[in-house]
Amino acid sequence: MRNTLGFALIAFLFVFKTAAADVVDAEAGGFTSVNETTIDAPRDEVWQSAITEISQWWSSDHTVSGEASRLRIDARPQGCFCEDLGESAGVVHMTVTTHSPTAMLRLTGGLGPLGLMGVDGNMTWEFSDANPDAGTRVRFTYAVGGYRPGGLDSIAGPVDNVIAEALLRLKTYVETGDAELTRIE
Repeated sequence: MRNTLGFALIAFLFVFKTAAADVVDAEAGGFTSVNETTIDAPRDEVWQSAITEISQWWSSDHTVSGEASRLRIDARPQGCFCEDLGESAGVVHMTVTTHSPTAMLRLTGGLGPLGLMGVDGNMTWEFSDANPDAGTRVRFTYAVGGYRPGGLDSIAGPVDNVIAEALLRLKTYVETGDAELTRIE
């Protein structure tokens, strides 16, 4: 147990050294999470990886099936960020509401367990050129509002951590070809 907690702390610190993460506000009725990093690759490559290869970098721990390979994003207005559960079963995690290729994707809905609550959210993925020859700046902003017994402010941190992990996995995948986060010795 102690090794697991130590690894979790190291991984947590690693995430925040490679990506700026912040709950910018949190109240009982909602919160906003902002995560940003720079990925050492051209914007069109980062965009393609983020959108068309989500099954390669999203964590299986944050899926219904336990298999990220079942995820897909249909990047068009009213498109689906969906998970195939087999035998004609599936989950709509979020719906695409804005699509501007290589610049922005906006998804609406309650991601993960938020989909089981009386909440809704807008998650915006923004892609921009970093300083010359410095890769691509990627910013994930998730604004969530609605009702949850006890308030939404108490879950803002854990949701922010999931989004920060996702962004770090995208960065790792684009830069190395493997999204697995490894232990720092």
